[in-house]
Amino acid sequence: MDTSQYLDVFIEESADHLEVLYKQLLELEKHPEEKAIIEEIFRAAHTLKGMAATMGYTDLSDVTHHLENVFDNIRYNKISVHPSMVDVLFETVDYLNEIVEDISSGGEGKRNVTTILAKLETLNQEDVMPVKDPSEEVASTILSTNELSHIEEIDEFELTILKESMERGFSNYEIHVELSEDCLLKGARVFMVFEVLEQLGEVIKSQPPVHELEEEQFDHTFTVLYVSKQSKEEIEKRIHKVSEIVHVEVHPFSVIDYTAKKHEAEDQALKLEENKQEETKKLDPTQSKKSISRKTIRVNIERLDILMNLFEELVIDRGRLETISSELDHADLRETVERMTRVSGDLQNIILTMRMVPIDQVFNRFPRMIRQLARDLHKNVEVEIIGADTELDRTVIDEIGDPLVHLIRNAMDHGIEVPEQRIKNGKSEQGTITLEAYHSGNYVIIEISDDGAGIHKEKVLASAIEKGVVKQEEAHLLNDQQVYELIMASGFSTSETISEVSGRGVGLDVVKNTIETLGGSISIDASPGKGSTFSIQLPLTLSIISVLLVELQKEKYAIPLSSIIETAVIHTKDIYSAHHQKVIDFRGHVVPLVFLQSVFEVSKTEGTSEEYISVVIVKKGDKLAGLVVDSFIGQQEVVLKSLGAYLTNTYAISGATILGDGEVALIIDGNALIK
Repeated sequence: MDTSQYLDVFIEESADHLEVLYKQLLELEKHPEEKAIIEEIFRAAHTLKGMAATMGYTDLSDVTHHLENVFDNIRYNKISVHPSMVDVLFETVDYLNEIVEDISSGGEGKRNVTTILAKLETLNQEDVMPVKDPSEEVASTILSTNELSHIEEIDEFELTILKESMERGFSNYEIHVELSEDCLLKGARVFMVFEVLEQLGEVIKSQPPVHELEEEQFDHTFTVLYVSKQSKEEIEKRIHKVSEIVHVEVHPFSVIDYTAKKHEAEDQALKLEENKQEETKKLDPTQSKKSISRKTIRVNIERLDILMNLFEELVIDRGRLETISSELDHADLRETVERMTRVSGDLQNIILTMRMVPIDQVFNRFPRMIRQLARDLHKNVEVEIIGADTELDRTVIDEIGDPLVHLIRNAMDHGIEVPEQRIKNGKSEQGTITLEAYHSGNYVIIEISDDGAGIHKEKVLASAIEKGVVKQEEAHLLNDQQVYELIMASGFSTSETISEVSGRGVGLDVVKNTIETLGGSISIDASPGKGSTFSIQLPLTLSIISVLLVELQKEKYAIPLSSIIETAVIHTKDIYSAHHQKVIDFRGHVVPLVFLQSVFEVSKTEGTSEEYISVVIVKKGDKLAGLVVDSFIGQQEVVLKSLGAYLTNTYAISGATILGDGEVALIIDGNALIK
């Protein structure tokens, strides 16, 4: 069967199931006795195994099958959860993730899985019985009432066949066969057993299913539901003649008993579930509302981009229609165009909303990273996530991941102290890193906080002076906030030793540049001995931005509002020269002027001499510049469009937009103009 057409769906769904495994393993480490967590992990592993087997990725299927076996044993209290087991389980999921990533990059998903399978098999050999809680006792009662434990489910059609066979004088059996552990050709032995059985009667069902038995996707045991006129002893004797068979059990199977016990088990399970739901409602009255299913479909982001581009074409035509309507002054036409404007505005909001995704897609990778770092650094750290459902544009989500990783690694390495030091400082042994996201106007604020050592102002200043980042005579003029922000200067570090994880400051200049490129900003607040907070402000979306439209002669340009402090009209006599640069005094700050006509080589009308100039004050971090333009047009929300592959390195231009009248306006990159 050709499965290539399902590859994209397989990769996406595999990633989802792996994410579930990661999340639930973190929860399992905290609550090893929680049955709901174990069931969730078992279901994710079982589904992933089935998908991998269907797609033909045998290594992925084998590993997930063994992982499933571990949790099957945990479910039925054959083994218990302990820290070393969790380490192996995390290693297994990392291994599965590597296989899926190989498949997504065009590989065949082949790996040497011998070592990881051996580790999982070792877990399955453990014989530790945990203490049962009351809910487990109810569950075990349900299991004991159903003696048919090897065949998981028998459908109505199969039950009908079993009933008719009894009416015709046949006997129904459940046969459990165990192969030797060193059996090499398990599939061949199964085939030989089935051949014997078919000579004596008819196989109705097997567990695992026949295709899994043929592909040797089972351990050393399998069960068969069987119809025959032969005696139990004869069947056992014939099966035992097949080599590598170490044990055979043949039990009579009663359809009446199975049906009665199945209904009894279902009733008890239903009562147990109802009791759990009642308890949940008492604890959280809103929980019942959360259980409402949401109907969703997967949509490729490229299709949304195409939809956005088509909508932009619609905006151009809409602007033209508005112009024609005003010129003709026709009542019906004007009413129709106004309605179309409202509808297209709603459509624009829907398209932009479709591109928004929860920041949880970034946050959910950090708990397992923090867990591993804590082990490497011998620290005890808990992660707290707040506001994971806060939404950002997909473009911003894709870019913000790496900067957050830098900040978290720095907080782990130099923020959180080792347990001994924390106890000495009067703190709890366990440190906390908090990731919080929330909306503020047209921005999203992301805060990374830790309750560690904080930032020592004197140490930062001494290092900054030593490295020439700030002059000795300027140091005493800086406030606390400005001192903290020195750690984001290029190459700055207060770390006395080189660390494999990070040095406080190494890479933070890259973090700052990335965030500012996205139209955002970063600030730092800290208290020595109490902790520090890195606060990132990001625009909700990069697809639609608010701009100030300005004019240079006959050409229109757009400056993003996120980088603008304010606009001003300056008299030419208030322009000064300093270091061969035109500057102005703006609220006590010396601000250099950038004449956009010269930058973009816009020809100036001859003979024009202006007494006043229009200036747009823009910022990049703590640096300011005044962009000199001919005139201000006004504020407008525009859709950002790329200049294409041929104009990737255009100086001081970050993109373009199509205005309502169809005219193109270039978007100015203020960061490139500030030195």
